[in-house]
Amino acid sequence: MTPLKPYLIRSIYEWIIDNNLTPHLLVDATHPHAALPKDYIEDNKIVLNMRPEAIQGLSLENTTVEFNARFNGQPMHIIAPIPAVMAIYAKENGKGMVFDQEEEEGSTLPPDTPPTRTHLRVVK
Repeated sequence: MTPLKPYLIRSIYEWIIDNNLTPHLLVDATHPHAALPKDYIEDNKIVLNMRPEAIQGLSLENTTVEFNARFNGQPMHIIAPIPAVMAIYAKENGKGMVFDQEEEEGSTLPPDTPPTRTHLRVVK
């Protein structure tokens, strides 16, 4: 099965835009395949403004979020691998979704590998 996370990112982005709010993406800047402006990284994280007027060439794929933006007047192609995306939310009210990074690390199992423990429990 394909991962759910990129679909959630796309749908929440659309929902934020449809409500005339400003989408922000919180990214783990330590990911080896991330291309991010180093001057704006704090505590190994960066918040990216994804407002359509602030970026160009947005691509919300199953493996990466990519777009072109300017930082201090300098153009840059941003690459945020899906595993590095920690949250997507509206700047104005904080509504959106935070992703569990531990769950992301465990998603590298081959598709036929059964989980080591179930998330279900019996409730009486």
